[in-house]
Formats: sequence, C-alpha cells, structure tokens
Amino acid sequence: MKFLDIAGVPDFECYELLPKKNDYCLLIPILNEKGRIEAELKRAMEYGINETCDIIIIDGGSNDGSCDELIDLGINTILLMIGEGAQGAQLRCGFFYADMRGYKGFVTVDGNNKDSIESVPLFIDKLNEGYDFVQGSRYLIGGKHQNTPFMRYIASKLIHIPLISKAAQFKFTDTTNGFRAYSKTYINHKELKIFRDIFSGYELLAYLSVRASQLGLRVVEVPVERVYPKGIKTPTKINPVRGSCNLLKILFRTIRGEYNP
Repeated sequence: MKFLDIAGVPDFECYELLPKKNDYCLLIPILNEKGRIEAELKRAMEYGINETCDIIIIDGGSNDGSCDELIDLGINTILLMIGEGAQGAQLRCGFFYADMRGYKGFVTVDGNNKDSIESVPLFIDKLNEGYDFVQGSRYLIGGKHQNTPFMRYIASKLIHIPLISKAAQFKFTDTTNGFRAYSKTYINHKELKIFRDIFSGYELLAYLSVRASQLGLRVVEVPVERVYPKGIKTPTKINPVRGSCNLLKILFRTIRGEYNP
C-alpha cells in the first residue's frame, strides 16, 4: 500500500505484516542499521515487547538491507519512506500512519540497539495514567548511561538540557534522548501541527520536547538505559562538526518559538 501526496507527510509505502493488536505502538526509525536493529528486536521479543505494543519499523531509505531479516522478529508493520527527509520525516510518516490506525499513544525509540527497549512498559504505564509527553532519561535516578561520548555528555548537560528546560518550563534531566512517548491528544493538538515539511531532521524532537508543557499538557520523565558500544566507532547519523552546528541552530530556533504554528 502506498501513501502519496498527503500534505505534510513524506510519501511512503506500507507493509502490514499483522493486524492491529494493541492500543499502543512502538515506532522505530532506522537508516542503515543492519545487525543493530535485529539485535534490538530480539531483545524486545525476549521481554515480550511485541505483545505489549505493535512494533512499527520506519525505514528512511536504507541501502544495507536493514529490513531483510526482520519478518520473524515480532514486528507488526514496515513503513518504507520514499519521500525526502531524515528522522523528522520518518517520524511524521510513523505518526500519520499510527494515528490513522487508531492507536491511543505512540512510543518512539532509535533502532541502533543503544536503548533499554525493555523499558517500553514504563512509557505505556505513564500514558495510561494520563500523561501526554513521557521523556526517557538516562540521567534520572534509576537510569543508566555508559560510554557516552564526553563532548556529547558535556553539551547535553551544559547547553541542551538547561535551554530546553527553560523554554518548556519543565525541569528535564535528559532532552536529547529519542526514547519517548506521546499521547494521541498531544500529537493531534491544534496548536502543535507536526505535519509540516519544516520538520525534516532533528527539528521535530526538539519541538516536541518543549511544546507539551507550553500547551498545558502533562509531562513526566521515566528512567531508561542508554549504552554506547565500547571500543568501536559510535553509531550516529550526526556529522561531528556540521551536524553539531545544525543541532545548535535547531535548539535556538526551538527556544525562540520559531517552529510554533
């Protein structure tokens, strides 16, 4: 099934492997994560995450065969983005499809096997308690981080977390972590409007961090683990110089409210 020419949503193809089974879904954007996404999904199956929520993979145009070996790993649906864009574009495809399918809420996690995917039930519990934005935090009591690149840790602690917290008027302990959950109410709020082409890369994650509390919605953090591999190059899509400058620009545009509708 193809979804084409939908305003604010990149073109994508949809492959439903199973019918909708749960009230919540787990959206996993991937791009060239061969090996890592298989390991993550096997871990998810060990903890029964595929029974707790429907797992939806959003492939942003991988050329390494990332989706070739996923069929028997507990996934419900694969979305193949054929439109332009990066992570923000992938998430817009995922949110559109998941909302159309009638899920009550949406958990998101990276597909590079760095996160404690077994923590998904913590997010769903908070959604069931009525929270609209649930941020996973490796720095919260009960959380864990390991082998975090030093400069990334310093930039997060001294720049990103304080500025996002001030803009949101909520004291976050982690703001760059993509392990999160969103209620249907939040994603469909008339003053949010995520289905805009401006949200192509990392803009959407920053925007969603601040907007919930600004709109008077309920926000909370839950402890998670994020472990970077030791002794090998850190898997990331962010260019050390150009990417970091772009993230700073996105951060300042976010806190100035430039993405607000």
